[in-house]
Amino acid sequence: MRTRQLAPDVARGVALCFIAIANVMLYLHDRPYGLRQHLVEDGTLDRAVTFATVSVVDARVYPLFALLLGYGIARLHEQDPGAAGVRRLRRRGTGLVLFGAAHGILLFSGDILGLYGLLTLALIPVLRWPDRRLLVVAALLALPCALVQGIALADPGPTLQRSILWSIGIADPLEALAWRPLEWGMGMFGMLGVLPAVLLGVWAGRRDLLASPAVHRRLLVRCGLVGSAVGVVGGLPAALVASGVVTLDAGLTAAAISTLHVVTGIAGGIGYAALVSMVCTARGFASSRLAHAFAAVGQRSLTCYLLQTALMTPLLAAWTLAWGGVLGSAGALFVALAVYAFTVCAALWMRRQHDIRPAERLLRNFATVP
Repeated sequence: MRTRQLAPDVARGVALCFIAIANVMLYLHDRPYGLRQHLVEDGTLDRAVTFATVSVVDARVYPLFALLLGYGIARLHEQDPGAAGVRRLRRRGTGLVLFGAAHGILLFSGDILGLYGLLTLALIPVLRWPDRRLLVVAALLALPCALVQGIALADPGPTLQRSILWSIGIADPLEALAWRPLEWGMGMFGMLGVLPAVLLGVWAGRRDLLASPAVHRRLLVRCGLVGSAVGVVGGLPAALVASGVVTLDAGLTAAAISTLHVVTGIAGGIGYAALVSMVCTARGFASSRLAHAFAAVGQRSLTCYLLQTALMTPLLAAWTLAWGGVLGSAGALFVALAVYAFTVCAALWMRRQHDIRPAERLLRNFATVP
């Protein structure tokens, strides 16, 4: 049996913490919205949380997870490049689309699984591309893909009209359910900014960069420091506007700031993955409880991603307990961290219980059906 590498699992575990933080902000509703659909806050703590999450997490976490998706697909293809392996990848992509449809329509239309399933299917012919074409196409797609999401979320507000995921603010459960299929489809189109990160993940997966950090130390250090710095610095303009430090009218400047935020988020996601890989080489970290906790979540990333939604939606959506209508950004951050802590405990328990991975096993079984 192939031995799992620590760094990719830890990176997925860290990414799921960021995903919890990013997603919980989408549940806040019934108050004025600003840039990138963040609330226009009055409290100092809430504004500080908005500034921090926009500059460090927003539009940075899904490129990170997309890179890990491409990385994983490349590793699976390297291990089984024949027709049977391609068939399993195709069924795996189809399975992710089905997971995403159920998740997005029933609970949370901000689902990313459907898009990642479609990208898995689209990557099958791309796996034959040479490295140079992968890198060139990723670079050429970065700006056009970022424009889609950048312009869609460029209104600096304040406005009472949501620009995405309207169902979260709808109190009637049936009306909210009726909106979610449309939102799910639109959301996949709006998240195309992750495509360059997926292609770069395929390139990295061919070299098994994250699993061999000592061999690729110089490259990973450069990517980690430069990518993370670009991600944070590129996120500062949007963070200043979203947190109310800078006032801006709707127009080209707001669209440019929002697009810059998405483009630099790709670099930030790459940087985060490289930094995690380097941390995993630190003396004592591999055997630490923190590493084991992150890895347990990362090994069950699909299960834990779905679990996060199963915990957040009943608390926050307007058609459930509607806490999202009263919590500020600071309170939402606390909920996100509490939910993530619960998923860590659940993942550690599942590992002790004969290594349970329910969603992963279901997907694997679907992918291996003749």
